[in-house]
Amino acid sequence: MTTQELLQATDAFLFDLDGTVYLDETPIGNVKETLAALRARKKRIVFLTNNSSKTEEEYRQKLTRIGILGEGDLIYTSAMAAAEYAAAHFPEKRVCLLATDAVKAEFSRTVPLVEEEPDVVILAYDVTLDFPKMKKFNEFLAAGVVYLATHPDAVCPTKGVPMPDVGSFIELFAMSSGRRPDLIIGKPEKTMGESLSHRLHIPCSRMAMAGDRLHTDIRFGNNCGMHTVLVLSGETTRETMKNYPDVPTLILPDVNALI
Repeated sequence: MTTQELLQATDAFLFDLDGTVYLDETPIGNVKETLAALRARKKRIVFLTNNSSKTEEEYRQKLTRIGILGEGDLIYTSAMAAAEYAAAHFPEKRVCLLATDAVKAEFSRTVPLVEEEPDVVILAYDVTLDFPKMKKFNEFLAAGVVYLATHPDAVCPTKGVPMPDVGSFIELFAMSSGRRPDLIIGKPEKTMGESLSHRLHIPCSRMAMAGDRLHTDIRFGNNCGMHTVLVLSGETTRETMKNYPDVPTLILPDVNALI
């Protein structure tokens, strides 16, 4: 498939963030103009991230500060997808969320949260995690409640040493409780893609996922039946590609090569 064929076959472009549209606080190349050109072609723009430590508003502020957020663009995090899933599937259940205070406040707009005797627990990326929180969450797991996790990333890319992410917490709780999540919401699993399709009224077959990680972004798009675009502006290189079985629709140096 050529880039022109991809543009014709796609109604919504889903973009990973760091390594795809920006690096830290710096837009990648002419990404502002690239996104503007896609909007001019009536393509929906979705900024899609597994990071469940920040709220939609926090990402909105960052993308606005960087200068790449446009009118009508959608920001969608794994925490937002988890909230939608919980509201749809557990409307009468007691839900406990392990997350930052800001994410819990955002989550509670659609799903009332409890701190004790939950029926459902959700593991998000809590960068304020401490031992009392871990102990209580582990006790809930041992009691056999429904267990969801926002995403499976083992580490969060940062300058210097990467930080442990939800995937690392999953392994910690697997060792202490013997439990693994009953469902993982975010990339590369299909739940977030299905939620987006429902929200946008666009079939997954008319979406394209662009990202710099084969095992999350590209695997997610492939799992959902989307077109996939691997960009070599972030984590993945042509050499490390050999370590993964995932095959993208297109491989580009960066997202600007779409236009």
